[in-house]
Amino acid sequence: MSPASSQNEPEGQRRGRERRCIVSQESLPEDWLIRFAVAPDGVVTPDVAAKLPGRGAWVCSDRASVERAASKGAFARAFKAQVKAGPDLADMTERLLARRCLDFLGLMNRAGALAIGATQVEAAIRARPVLVLIEASDGAEDGREKLFGLHLGLWGAPPRAVGCFGQTELGVALGRERVIHACVLQERLALGWAAEIGRLAGFRAIVPSSWPDSWRSNGWGLGGADAGESQVRCRQTDF
Repeated sequence: MSPASSQNEPEGQRRGRERRCIVSQESLPEDWLIRFAVAPDGVVTPDVAAKLPGRGAWVCSDRASVERAASKGAFARAFKAQVKAGPDLADMTERLLARRCLDFLGLMNRAGALAIGATQVEAAIRARPVLVLIEASDGAEDGREKLFGLHLGLWGAPPRAVGCFGQTELGVALGRERVIHACVLQERLALGWAAEIGRLAGFRAIVPSSWPDSWRSNGWGLGGADAGESQVRCRQTDF
């Protein structure tokens, strides 16, 4: 069983159901959790699409919870078997969540639900408040601040922002050499992407800490995503 296989169907959301986190023992919406499965060799594998066969164990989608589950034997108790959860499990989970978010961007692009490039994004902002403004983490400050200021001036509020991917990563996802500016135009897909970004927010800051606080002043109100630093949603408990 390959971890990459858990990245399929990035549009699929698991709304309306709750699962119990094996770390906190809290029942939480599936969109706040990561499912883990066990490969035939006994290795615990992140199943970020919740599609892999067999018994699953659910962990709150934040680095501290995954690391605690791996180090404190929570997976062995959940699967009632001797399983192997490597020290890099949280890093692997973050990579798969990031890949899923980027795949979802590609899906939105194919659906015509993105404006890409400064000219298109500026036109989208002038037409209406944008659902999500996506800025490359390594893009020039003056370019993103110009778009931010335009949105604030026209609509009286900052845009919801994502700045956790580099311009090369965005370019690969969107079939271009590089992408620095983009925004989401379709609400249904924005909601789905926000849920995925919300899970990634437990592993990395969605808006870089080096950016001005104004970029984090507008909460998402979409999915479970946090606009600023990573949050730990689950209450940690001792075993």
